[in-house]
Amino acid sequence: MTSKRWDETLTTTPCSKCSETGVSCVRLGDFGTSVTPVSQFYAQQAMNNVMFGKWKKIAPGYGKMVLGYFGKTPVAPDPEIVKIAQEQLKLEPTTKTVLEINDADPTKGGAVAKAELEKEGLPVTDENIFIAASCKEKGILFLKDPSKAPMGCRFAEEAKSAPASKGGACTVTINGKAYGVELKGDKAVVNGKEVAFTVADGIQAAPAVSSAPAGGEEIKAPVPGTILRVSVTNGQEVQQGDEILVMDVMKMETPVTAPCAGKVTLSVGATDKVATGDTLAVIG
Repeated sequence: MTSKRWDETLTTTPCSKCSETGVSCVRLGDFGTSVTPVSQFYAQQAMNNVMFGKWKKIAPGYGKMVLGYFGKTPVAPDPEIVKIAQEQLKLEPTTKTVLEINDADPTKGGAVAKAELEKEGLPVTDENIFIAASCKEKGILFLKDPSKAPMGCRFAEEAKSAPASKGGACTVTINGKAYGVELKGDKAVVNGKEVAFTVADGIQAAPAVSSAPAGGEEIKAPVPGTILRVSVTNGQEVQQGDEILVMDVMKMETPVTAPCAGKVTLSVGATDKVATGDTLAVIG
């Protein structure tokens, strides 16, 4: 695809700022294919350039692409962008093939997937090994409980036989965010997570609750997505730049790091769905 075609495509998108920076992301980043996942690399980097300043925050997928970790690109990426990605991701550029890279990775492969299935008590079948090896945590979550997986999908048999929602199940939307709520005795299952609840007649005044302790700094979701995994525990001391959690955004893993040093108080857990601006954690 030519640069002219890319320019025409990207400058017709609603956000002029993202369109402008999107063109530069494509041009400087190597003119990769426009289909998933590369189109998402460009979109994530364009958003980062708008929100944080040009090239101040390299999206992991985009950075690994220009560094060669997904194979040789159609056009050599801009040397300055390669240098920035190298510094921010702390990765060296590579000319190795993807197969060579994956074969050398001890966290990938059929044996690792089989061990993970056995650890989680899941059937070790060729299909399950393929799912676990291809999708890693997302694959395991899907096999354990499709309704809680980040992809939001179910097995075909389940989808076909699933009854319509009735009784104590409903969807509650607050400030544009939808919550699936199901009542089970003295428990409520909210977006797949069980919580305790009580109901009282009338409206009672509730004490004001601060989401951040004095001197604390909130970490907010930069974009909508699903919490894929949490890398720290409540109360853990972290340093600036430490990974707090990883979000699944447009099928891409997006790490969220600590903006400062301090003690972490988590507000979300794995499989939680979040909207832009939701509090993920507080460092105090």
